[in-house]
Amino acid sequence: MSGLHWKSAVELAAMIQRRELKPSELMEATAARIEALNPKLNAFCALCLERALEESKAMDERLARGESLGPLAGLPLGVKDLEDAAGLPTTYGSVPFKDNIALQDSVQVRRLKAAGAIVVGKTNTPEFGHAGFTKNLLFGVTRNPWNLERSPGGSSGGSSAAVASGMVPLVTASDGGGSIRIPACFTGSFGFKPSQGRIPIAPWQGVRDWTDIVVVGPITRTVKDAALYLDVTCGYHPADPSSVPRPGVSYLETLERLPKKLRIAFHPDFGRAKLQPDVAREVRKAAEVFSSLGHDVDELKDTVIETGPQWSRLFFVRYHVLLRDWIEKDRAKFNRTFLASIERAARLTWEDVVECEKVRSKFNQWLEDLFARYDLLLTPTLPIEPYPADGPSISVEGRSIDEVMAQALSLIVFTYPFNFSGHPASSVRAGFTDSGMPCGLQIIAERYRDDLVLQASYAYECARPWNDRWPEMLPDKGR
Repeated sequence: MSGLHWKSAVELAAMIQRRELKPSELMEATAARIEALNPKLNAFCALCLERALEESKAMDERLARGESLGPLAGLPLGVKDLEDAAGLPTTYGSVPFKDNIALQDSVQVRRLKAAGAIVVGKTNTPEFGHAGFTKNLLFGVTRNPWNLERSPGGSSGGSSAAVASGMVPLVTASDGGGSIRIPACFTGSFGFKPSQGRIPIAPWQGVRDWTDIVVVGPITRTVKDAALYLDVTCGYHPADPSSVPRPGVSYLETLERLPKKLRIAFHPDFGRAKLQPDVAREVRKAAEVFSSLGHDVDELKDTVIETGPQWSRLFFVRYHVLLRDWIEKDRAKFNRTFLASIERAARLTWEDVVECEKVRSKFNQWLEDLFARYDLLLTPTLPIEPYPADGPSISVEGRSIDEVMAQALSLIVFTYPFNFSGHPASSVRAGFTDSGMPCGLQIIAERYRDDLVLQASYAYECARPWNDRWPEMLPDKGR
């Protein structure tokens, strides 16, 4: 069947439920598209298409018998290679872990499969998700479907490329400093970073993420798809002590209930970010949509407290604990910048950790004051358009890791603060730069107001639909 690859997950699920489309027909179309496009994009680093097709045919038979299957019945699913899917490798994009086969599903994957989704493979990621572009020593570079010479971002770059190219309607992703929102922005997709604990994370790679920085969530082509995803995956799980109970409402069913006359703050630059001019132009146009919808939008001009050095130290210190034995044994097999970041974090003292937490508290106080006055905060998702597929031009030769990290942080200045704070945030397509690449608007709400972020994102999507424009053709060189 033609045209299936651009239909949303919600549309495809409805077609299957109405018996207009068999899961096996969708899976055959999915397999054909992956086989045609993945050699150019390198979005998937491992595939199980034969197994997926067998599962889809079994689902055909169950539906023919009148069995009631889940809301995602028959939908192909890509799983980020930082997360376990039983029977497939979880390599973390790292050479020493190339033969690490998962024996079980993560909680998130288990819930998606219980709702009827069918895993088709693992999506590529930078080593242990440490970078905002997707490249590793094990599988190589992942490319942006809008322009093969550009990056789809990271660390969920394989997932975003798979969705934006129409290979699959659903993917898992994770976000420790922007790794859902960065690739969503760079591919014109919808990315949603839930509140900390909204979707459980388990099992852990040896030790729980005590820093409470990383979350898991969706990258999709529509807001409805993300809301459905959240309905299926959210809720407490005993394996994750940070997880929170289900909210008692359906995110999908409440999408159209955005309150009227919201108080909205728009901060164009955090008082220090340098934006690419055409990105700034498109983000401002996107923010103005909320004024046209009848909401009160104020532009902020204060300088937001810098949290980058503290966030990065806490982000990498956990990897020092997890990987120090591996690094001693296989140092040459790890990415140099990743190694330097881990070794920098290894020098932290408990006094340093406390100082990091003090900065986190100051930023949360800024947000507390902000959300006492406003319902939503709008910012650019990123200050630039997608960088080259090999990553941004950041030289490590002759420079300290602090200098390298400062330059890298300037590129994601709007995303990592909300991992530090735990607030929900989304990236919606703001428009296109002068070179034809997507850029994004970030929408943030008070902690655990995931519903409000989704409602605002959906209202924006309805006002400025984006699901009718995707990169249909994939030339051999960037266009």
